[in-house]
Amino acid sequence: MYDVAIIGGGPAGSTAAALLALAGRRVIVFEREKFPRFHIGESLLPFSMKAFTRLGLHEKFLRAGFMKKFGGEIVGACSESGTKFYFKDGYRSQTDHAYQVTRGDFDKVLLDHAVECGAEVHEETSVDQVEFSNDEVELGIKCNGSFHSIRARYVIDASGRTSVLGRKFKIKKTYDHLQKLSIFAHYDGVWRAEGIDGTLTVLIRAIDRWFWLIPLSAERTSVGVVLDSEAFRNSKLRAEDFLEQALSEQPIIAKRMTDARRVSQVYVEADFSYRSTRLHGDRWLLAGDAAAFIDPVFSSGVFLAITSAEKAADTLDEVLRSESRRRRLFKNYSSCVNRIMDIYLTIVNSWYRRGKEFIEVFLNPTETMQITAAVNAVLAGNEGKSFQIKWRMWLFYFFVTVQRFLPLSPRLSLVPKKETSPRPAEPVGAIL
Repeated sequence: MYDVAIIGGGPAGSTAAALLALAGRRVIVFEREKFPRFHIGESLLPFSMKAFTRLGLHEKFLRAGFMKKFGGEIVGACSESGTKFYFKDGYRSQTDHAYQVTRGDFDKVLLDHAVECGAEVHEETSVDQVEFSNDEVELGIKCNGSFHSIRARYVIDASGRTSVLGRKFKIKKTYDHLQKLSIFAHYDGVWRAEGIDGTLTVLIRAIDRWFWLIPLSAERTSVGVVLDSEAFRNSKLRAEDFLEQALSEQPIIAKRMTDARRVSQVYVEADFSYRSTRLHGDRWLLAGDAAAFIDPVFSSGVFLAITSAEKAADTLDEVLRSESRRRRLFKNYSSCVNRIMDIYLTIVNSWYRRGKEFIEVFLNPTETMQITAAVNAVLAGNEGKSFQIKWRMWLFYFFVTVQRFLPLSPRLSLVPKKETSPRPAEPVGAIL
């Protein structure tokens, strides 16, 4: 009998496993793949740093060669310059950096760390069945063609978008207006700025799509485009041809990629955003992508996985000490994770539904009332519990809404200008 069984060994599963094992709980993890394996979601947020410190992971990250990330930059496709934001300038910031990572390596570091902490981990092992009783959970396991079962007092579903319990209980709700598609690849030789500006994630907003450039190492950069799934299907192009064409049509990207060469295949990822209508039952919790996926923009995926896993582990540790508190603690867990997801859903909806106005306001920041510092904090992963952040975010969304009818900031076309200069100038946008 295990205290907790965890389905999935990604960032959510391995984080929860390590924390529970460190608390002295008997934990078992089932991961259907063999690590390392390729995965998207390469840009981390500063508010995960406390969890990494708690787990003792920073030295391992540095040994793995993960690049420190000091902020981001957002650019309109019609302009050469954008607005940079540095994490140190966020409202009541507690750290100045996060990490840019190759997810295959990052996920393996986390899973191996869970083993070192005392968790029992089984890779290439799938969970095909989950049955609940009043006192325990029985999981049907498949490994190397053989079947067996194990018992645990509780289960965390961190199985990602496949969501074993989400399928079982039919609690997955998709967001029809966020049915996007990512097309991306890794490149060497992409131009980037000197110093800490060379570590920034760059987002470029066009009318019907947006692009990312994420530095992964001194040479390697992840480059991708996100757009409506239908737009890609209607093009009738292969993914390789579509990505090449899309990047060449954006001068700010094309110039940065003058000397670049693709070093990976071109990947296509369906970013079908969704959310589970329930995050807990009597003996189970959902964490990470099994709970929800709220679009790749603003790099919230790994942050939500780490945050929900940390809260799930702490919740179950308390429940295992005092089961009479289970109902209240599980309810608190769901409320907390849902509130954080609401924050990101709101800013993602603003990015897509008011995309032009969002960029126009964002690219003309003001220091008035520290609104830009609050936006910076939310983009860095601040849970936004404080009223000081909430009212500043409300004001930002108000300005974005008003911008549609009254130009508080200069209007932008978001249509690329045809440029001929061989190398991009240093961005000169205002610093948040």
